[in-house]
Amino acid sequence: MSTGVVLPETNRAVAVRRGRYLEYFTIAYNSLEGLIALVAGVVAGSIALVGFGFDSLIEVTSGTVLLWRLRADVDESRRERVEAVSLRVVGACFVVLAIYVTYDSIKSLVRGDAPDESVVGIVLAAVSLVIMPLLVRAKRKVARTINSGALMADSKQSELCTYLSAILLGGLLLNALLGWWWADPVAALIMVPLIVKEGIDALRGETCCDEGACH
Repeated sequence: MSTGVVLPETNRAVAVRRGRYLEYFTIAYNSLEGLIALVAGVVAGSIALVGFGFDSLIEVTSGTVLLWRLRADVDESRRERVEAVSLRVVGACFVVLAIYVTYDSIKSLVRGDAPDESVVGIVLAAVSLVIMPLLVRAKRKVARTINSGALMADSKQSELCTYLSAILLGGLLLNALLGWWWADPVAALIMVPLIVKEGIDALRGETCCDEGACH
């Protein structure tokens, strides 16, 4: 995975420290976001909102793993091994989420379960739609600096959260404004291919850091 570029240790240390701060924020924000989404989703009977909540909790798991990865950065002998393990854990998190969302969405469509309106869910999705792109940009800058595929995969989790926020917002608004109850589980199913692709890429150890294609 190495590009052959060696950073001065002081520059690398600064980037790693910034990466840790970003992961602390990720854990804190997504813990709150996940709790709100799960409670609001259960109350409203919204599969998409509950799935969004689980994605937030998976991001908390990913953030915790990345903290471990970044703390190990000072030990060059452990760096690559911890990097590989972290990347696979992030990938496994994606796969678990995809399985859950698929099962619950299909079950909801078959049974015809109509979710209630969720103003809380709409506001939450809108807020995340603003915050997540900023977090993605910051994480990718650090990932490129220290050449970390694991951190790049974690940034894809945050990027995926941006897409999920947009899809969730659309589904909740269609249900609230037009009464299209099926928009909620369909919105959840639209999330699945995105989730699966990122999970498989991470499990295979494939990230844009390997190709130098990060922008």
